[in-house]
Amino acid sequence: MPAAAVPGARGRGVFIAFEGGDGSGKSTQARLLVERLRAAGHDVLQTREPGGTEIGERLRALVLDPQYAPVDAVTEALLFAASRSAHVRQLVEPALAAGRIVVTDRYVDSSVAYQGAGRDLGTGTVARLNDWATNGLHPDLTVLLDVDTATAAARRTAREQSAGGAGPDRMESEPEAFHERIRRAFAERAAADPGRYLVLDAARPVGELAEAVLERVTALLEGRESSGAMAPDGTPSAGSRP
Repeated sequence: MPAAAVPGARGRGVFIAFEGGDGSGKSTQARLLVERLRAAGHDVLQTREPGGTEIGERLRALVLDPQYAPVDAVTEALLFAASRSAHVRQLVEPALAAGRIVVTDRYVDSSVAYQGAGRDLGTGTVARLNDWATNGLHPDLTVLLDVDTATAAARRTAREQSAGGAGPDRMESEPEAFHERIRRAFAERAAADPGRYLVLDAARPVGELAEAVLERVTALLEGRESSGAMAPDGTPSAGSRP
């Protein structure tokens, strides 16, 4: 396993991913965490997938915009992996090497859930593809916001209406069975590696969720500081590996 796959192996910053189905509220929670970390003086890079880089944003349009439908499942999985590869190499790894905190809205788990389970390509197959695309880079913490499919659908409808009638993207417009497969896949990923996940009931109030996330992230940062992997100001400590 590459050194990058082991949290802290490079004496680097901290990598946090937010995951969940469409309508789970992960983007809101990612934003709130970034705001609070910055207010506390941390150097934070906020990013998203697909996207983050110029090529990633272009690929985002290709895979999500309904005008490009249909896109077969294999092509879809490869486009997401290509976007993620650029994201990791151009943005995430340099930020981590500089000792920054990186907060991303979606990462590998989304591909495993959406293409592996949702598109029936196989979760193992998609996981291996993305392990190669990212050189085995795993988050130090993945926050999974779990919500039932009916609640998620209602939230998506409300969001579209508040946005002036903007229609759903290709993923959001899939049937309920698709979203249920995704939800199960996320849960299975978290159950297989409980130490790296914080699973929260996304039906809880936004403020409660934000507090739970901040508490876990604070503990993570304090643990890294006490181990010497990161100095209190967020930079690699003396003697840490580059």
